[in-house]
Amino acid sequence: MTWDPKKYNEFKEERSKPFDDLTSHIVDQPNLKVIDLGCGTGELTQKLHQKLTNPFVLGIDNSAEMLAKAPTQKNLEFQEKTILEQIDDETKWDLIFSNAALQWIDNHNELFPKIISRLNPDGQLAVQMPQQNENILNKILFQLVQEEPFTSYLKNWTRPSPVLTLDEYAKILFENGGKDLVLYEKVYPLISNNEDDFFDFISGSALTVYQERLEEKEFEALTAEFKKRINVYFPSVPSIYAFRRLIIYARF
Repeated sequence: MTWDPKKYNEFKEERSKPFDDLTSHIVDQPNLKVIDLGCGTGELTQKLHQKLTNPFVLGIDNSAEMLAKAPTQKNLEFQEKTILEQIDDETKWDLIFSNAALQWIDNHNELFPKIISRLNPDGQLAVQMPQQNENILNKILFQLVQEEPFTSYLKNWTRPSPVLTLDEYAKILFENGGKDLVLYEKVYPLISNNEDDFFDFISGSALTVYQERLEEKEFEALTAEFKKRINVYFPSVPSIYAFRRLIIYARF
């Protein structure tokens, strides 16, 4: 995927709120060995490091652009690597953390047990993901790319969200030895101040998988129609976008 750190960071404040909710469930202990799967620019990875007592924290991301300005300090490191490459590594961790990244990895029924297997005894898992299957902008985009001419442009390729229901995640955590389970969906409202605000928000994430598969003019046509449909759904400014995210925490 091609990421634009500048576009992504335009909504830095909105993206940091669920981070604070997620980290509130983590039990701090001295000297935790921590990995952040899909760390992005590393800014929130550093914030996680600061919340813990003398941890070692490794942030991994597959985007060199996002990692270019990652902070550096003692016991805080970053590597360019995919999440799947990392979990194929048998290294064990005291805390596996992922804030808005695992929604880009398929087959969560296999993914989550494999991630859990990389935890030390009494390890913690803390995950936050957008609930793409319920969020209206994702629904509008997914419908659009299944219509002509975009289905031809994309050669019938789409990217269905792999995100499961809370019931399904609870079952996966429980069946893999999870305890002290915390799972909930929370709305993080976005309020538009300009007509293109909601488009700009999603263009830094969900739209990127289609951008890299389309010619420039094809992508321009997709974005024009997408903006049009967003404006039909949200005809006035300001409007509220009830953006849903899943918070998942457990000890093992």
